[in-house]
Amino acid sequence: MEFRAFLTSLGTSFVIFVVLMFLFTWLSRKPANYVVYYPNRILKGLDPFEGSKRTRNPFAWIREALSSTEADVIRISVLGILVLSGLVLLPVLLPVAATDHSLHLTVNETSQGTFNDLDKLSMGHVGANSPRLWAFVTATYLASIVAYCLLWKAYNHVSDLRAAALESPEVKAEQFAIVVRDIPRPPEGQTRKEQVDSYFKAIYPETFYRSMVVTNNKKVNKIYEELEGYKKKLARAEAIFAESKKNGNPEGTRPTNRIGFLGLIGKKVDSIEYYNEKINELIPKLEAEQKVTLREKQQPSALVFFTSRVTAASASQSLHAQMVNTWTVLDAPEPRQLIWTNLPKKYYEREIRQYFVYIIVFLTIFFYMIPIGFISAFTTLENLKKLLPFTKPIVKQKVVSTVLEAYLPQLALIIFLALLPKFLLFLSKTEGIPSESHVTRAASGKYFYFTVLNVFIGVTVGSSLFGTFKQIEKDPNSIVPLLATSLPKSATFFLTFVALKFFVGYGLELSQIVPLIIYHLKKKYLCKTEAEVKEAWAPGDLGYATRFPNDMLIVTLVFCYSVIAPIIIPFGVVYFGLGWLVLRNQVLKVYVPSFESYGRMWPHIFIRIMSALLLYQVTMLGFLGVKKFPYTVLLIPLPIISIIFCVVCDKKFYRSFQSTALEVACKELKEVPNMESVFRSFIPPSLSAEKSDDDQFEDALSQVSRTGSTL
Repeated sequence: MEFRAFLTSLGTSFVIFVVLMFLFTWLSRKPANYVVYYPNRILKGLDPFEGSKRTRNPFAWIREALSSTEADVIRISVLGILVLSGLVLLPVLLPVAATDHSLHLTVNETSQGTFNDLDKLSMGHVGANSPRLWAFVTATYLASIVAYCLLWKAYNHVSDLRAAALESPEVKAEQFAIVVRDIPRPPEGQTRKEQVDSYFKAIYPETFYRSMVVTNNKKVNKIYEELEGYKKKLARAEAIFAESKKNGNPEGTRPTNRIGFLGLIGKKVDSIEYYNEKINELIPKLEAEQKVTLREKQQPSALVFFTSRVTAASASQSLHAQMVNTWTVLDAPEPRQLIWTNLPKKYYEREIRQYFVYIIVFLTIFFYMIPIGFISAFTTLENLKKLLPFTKPIVKQKVVSTVLEAYLPQLALIIFLALLPKFLLFLSKTEGIPSESHVTRAASGKYFYFTVLNVFIGVTVGSSLFGTFKQIEKDPNSIVPLLATSLPKSATFFLTFVALKFFVGYGLELSQIVPLIIYHLKKKYLCKTEAEVKEAWAPGDLGYATRFPNDMLIVTLVFCYSVIAPIIIPFGVVYFGLGWLVLRNQVLKVYVPSFESYGRMWPHIFIRIMSALLLYQVTMLGFLGVKKFPYTVLLIPLPIISIIFCVVCDKKFYRSFQSTALEVACKELKEVPNMESVFRSFIPPSLSAEKSDDDQFEDALSQVSRTGSTL
């Protein structure tokens, strides 16, 4: 990519961001758009502008985000690493690289004429075995030490935040429950419920409250969803009928629909009457199926409730049976997080599923590298003209070629990666994981390694793929030095990639243009009831499964290029600094969390950051080796130190993230928990009776310790 194209892409991205920011300032002040820009506040019953000045100043949101009390530890930690590293590395490494003239006489032999003004600021501009390489060795150590110090501090801080959240005096239902899996076959003459009750009553006689046996809810869920669907259709039909009365016809026009395939064929009926009939048919059918499900479809899994959260925390960490494949216990997630269909899966089935999913992920990563490598090679202008000769007249146009050079490879890569997250979430659920937050953590881990292996390595090698096949064919061992020598040549691509992510990506995030358009289209043409309108603007969560891996990819890129091409550090600083501001605004005003895992994501993010740091250190070893620097061996201790640092952090901190510390769980509550409310919060909606009838649940929901239902 030529320097001119790089400046074009950077300038265009910045202009797009400024335009989107002004659009956000203008659109977010219109009352009709409040539900898109302030749904979090509205759902909490707050005024959209509570605690802030109502102004059209395009930078007002920045002041509000800075003044908020919400903490984003991850971005602050990474931002701190990059800022401190940049302050140390940039003033030293840029002059060292730029003033080296040893390659000027042989530039065509070493880089096929690909050097441009940005290349002169990279380590690739320094000659082989040059004494200047000492600066890069020292910089590698300095950047690593800064990362160790700030990550240790961040781990301590997140650990304190987790403890503060868990020891809150507020009653949280999940803190009084555990999930029990792999329940053995009950003895002859004993029901599953009686088996669970007697087992835990014997172990925890003072604090055991009651149990809830997991059931196969497939059929009852289907009836429940059908019933809820008809209720929504009835509300819509009634709204249409009420609206017709306002259009000059006092009696109104009753809506009709066809009852055949997709409502397109078949007999035409009165919608209100038809939906009422269907609802009246399904209610007794649902009640009958609820009773059948609770009595006859019990599974080898249960939820067990205690009157003490210390007991629940202790039970979730204890070994309850001699064999690990029976009476497996873990702490309960929030009721909204439970994946009910995964709870009954047996121990060995889960193990087999997990290994099977790992194999699929490995194959996906491996085979995805091929198209991504080709995309990266195919989307350079020279290769585009070679492979598609008919594009030459178009590509020769100066404006077209500049835009294509600036954006084509990065956009192709971003679109290609967008196809993957849902597939990885599906695979993670297939493993048998019992909660949504755990599935998100598992999927984000898979996505991170996928993006690093395919984007970082795939693009780096792919950028010179067509010209190096013969070289690799002659000498397969040349793949390692090929990666090292390709890194500086890919620096400009990744600079543009990072700039596109923070300017255009965060501009779209802040402006909410796409959700705004979708909301207004739905409201105008599809929504007839208040419930439908609310559903149209209802916000999602932050999208942890894809957002964190994307952040970690940027961390990897910036780490690996921080010494090789230190000009990337300011781009990383802007990415995380701007992201910190934009996402603080979005978390406070837009997004609503779909679950709470009390910081359990952090250890997984820590491992990914350390993986990026380790890859960076190994990359520097390889690159300095290619530069034939005799003192490269001095970097060998760094990967070893990183591994030791990981082990120490794991031993010191991870256990408290895996389980709840008893000293945290024993903190006093400000009120006596209503155990019946705690218990009923876990009942699936499809099994909830409109009338509170305990007899309905007598077979699957334990009545043991009824007299001890309160503390």
